[in-house]
Amino acid sequence: MNWNKVIKALGPGILFASTAIGVSHLVQSTRAGANHGFALLFMVVIINIIKFPFFEYGARYANATGETLIDGYKKLGKFALWIYFIATVSSMFFVVAAVGLVTAGFMDNLFGLSAVWPTFELFPVILVFLVCFGILIFGKFNALDSIIKIIGILLFVSTIIVFIITLINGPAEQTEGFIATTIYDDTGILFLIALMGWMPTALDLSTWISLWTVEKMKYMKYRPTLKETLFDFNLGYWISAFLAICFLIIGAYLVFGTGKTLPKDSVGFADAIIKLYTQTIGNWSYLIIAISSFSIMLGTSLGVFDGYSRALQRTVKLLSPSSPTKKYNSRRIYLVSLSILAIGSFLIITFFRGEFKKLIDLATTISFLIAPFVAVANFKLVSKKYIHKDATPKLFMRLISYLGILFLTGFALFYLYIKFLK
Repeated sequence: MNWNKVIKALGPGILFASTAIGVSHLVQSTRAGANHGFALLFMVVIINIIKFPFFEYGARYANATGETLIDGYKKLGKFALWIYFIATVSSMFFVVAAVGLVTAGFMDNLFGLSAVWPTFELFPVILVFLVCFGILIFGKFNALDSIIKIIGILLFVSTIIVFIITLINGPAEQTEGFIATTIYDDTGILFLIALMGWMPTALDLSTWISLWTVEKMKYMKYRPTLKETLFDFNLGYWISAFLAICFLIIGAYLVFGTGKTLPKDSVGFADAIIKLYTQTIGNWSYLIIAISSFSIMLGTSLGVFDGYSRALQRTVKLLSPSSPTKKYNSRRIYLVSLSILAIGSFLIITFFRGEFKKLIDLATTISFLIAPFVAVANFKLVSKKYIHKDATPKLFMRLISYLGILFLTGFALFYLYIKFLK
């Protein structure tokens, strides 16, 4: 591979990693370690492997065809596009609300916004939404691409530093008579399903990889080879998978067995996480940790706002009887989608005020139930019927895909049984 061209193609994979390393890692992985120690480590590894092909197919399909997965869904039949559209609309407000609430918590911790306007507790949320809105409207994709690369480097370095120091210091001293929370009752299993729903992120977000890959090709005026596109994606994906393990281990070392509990509200959770990290490294590191944590969540917020808006933009155009082709109309659909997303998500946050944990678990569970449908559609689109034979996945990837579809379908059915039939 030509490394100059590889660097030129970098972007969508890093953007994916930055979007993924947010609620699923900083919140859910840390909670998994804090509440269950290393009991869920194996499942975190397994779910990252199981989901990998279906995310990779987003980058593969975009490179092979120059189109997004959403265009591919229409080729499967308009019913597939409608299913995707309904699934997206059903989950997007909950996902953005969950991400926005966590981001606001870390912003509040860093800047002390509650003290600025103590009578209006949702002020940090509004500020997060306005920042994301402004960057995406005025900076467009090139600003997003540049900002995410900076955030990506910052979050990787800061997490690795905390992880290494945590390992050196060893596990925190456990309280006498400590009994670990079981993962084999209904509560434990429901948390496991919520954890897998966003590990490394929701599977329906695989369309975003294709959207960003196509947009990157337009923006750079360069069509990378399949190897270059997959290198970019693999780099981002496996970094996010590794950091998920790091966050779980950090939670297990610093909280599990100590008698400490992580607060259920977003501001309290953010404050607890930062205090844990600074106590491990030293009080001198507070500002570095606070900035890094906020940067992680800001990157995720930017990613979900842009991803959902692009997905809605493309889906609406493809579902319209006479799809608009003018750039002005495409931009208008994007702006309308962005506005609807912000307003709807804010209303969800106001409804779930004080129920931070419940909102996170609901959003992640919805994502997990959608996953089997997305997995089947993505797998079908990388067959010889839809892309060139040379671009189709190898036997090993196909085998993992079959196992992944069985795994995701089985767990989704198991969840429905526990929730509604047991």
